[in-house]
Amino acid sequence: MNLPFEYERLATGEFGGTTPTTTDFDTARVVILPVPLDRTTTYVPGTRNGPHEILVASSHMELWDEETETDVHSVGIFTLPEMELPFATMDEVIREIRRVATELVARGKFPVVLGGEHSITAPIVAALAAKHPGLSVLQLDAHADLRDSYMGTPHNHACAMRRVLEYARCTQVGVRSLSTEEAAAVPTLPTEIFYDFNMRQREDWIERVVDSLGDTVYVTVDCDAFDPAIMPAVGTPEPGGLSWYEMLALLRRVIEGRRVVGCDIVELCPMPGNIAPNFLCAKLLYKILSYRFGSEVGGRT
Repeated sequence: MNLPFEYERLATGEFGGTTPTTTDFDTARVVILPVPLDRTTTYVPGTRNGPHEILVASSHMELWDEETETDVHSVGIFTLPEMELPFATMDEVIREIRRVATELVARGKFPVVLGGEHSITAPIVAALAAKHPGLSVLQLDAHADLRDSYMGTPHNHACAMRRVLEYARCTQVGVRSLSTEEAAAVPTLPTEIFYDFNMRQREDWIERVVDSLGDTVYVTVDCDAFDPAIMPAVGTPEPGGLSWYEMLALLRRVIEGRRVVGCDIVELCPMPGNIAPNFLCAKLLYKILSYRFGSEVGGRT
């Protein structure tokens, strides 16, 4: 595989498997980057296997989206090999992820990053914020991830959004777990939190989320944003959370109302014998791409 930039990589599958529409890196609008980082998770490790299992599940997914009435593959979706991250400090790992993300952004690609733990998000946001001044981030997550440092590093997955806030303001949706330290810091930070316990008390909660975002948006989805009844394959499951159709309604409205320039799905911790969560992630990614690019390939808006 010839690529216009170099990084240590392992072989991986194509998102969606074999399709009638072939593409290469140069012509693809969407580029999928698997990043199997699993350095700072402690309760239930295993997120390193998430990207691979999402790609495997996607090969069994039908490519016609009934909601948008389109097969968005024709926009051009290219799957990069899985990053083989250096056995080095987290600072060095984060720098390498940012370097690769910057290469994608410089080439005008819509980056889709599959994690791996949530600490991968900040360097991707950094790369996009350099190109898109005023970028805002929509985080869908059970956890605030606003610690300044945790377990000896500012790049712990529990610090993911604190690092993101160094590059872009944030809207956090579905949060139902945060520390006393984080709660005290929230009023001083450029973020708005929609807590899971009360956000639905207003029927217009989705519109309020959209209104809180800037014109240009990056979307990061931690799998534990979902109700663990449908997404048990996470390291730290929290009661409550978004249903499948709440998630889709929110994402579709955000993509319709704002310019979404990239996304990630992180923190899938695959469970042996239960493929449903892996398939959910593959389907979720395809829905995001269908909402974002469906109108460009003749889909219904």
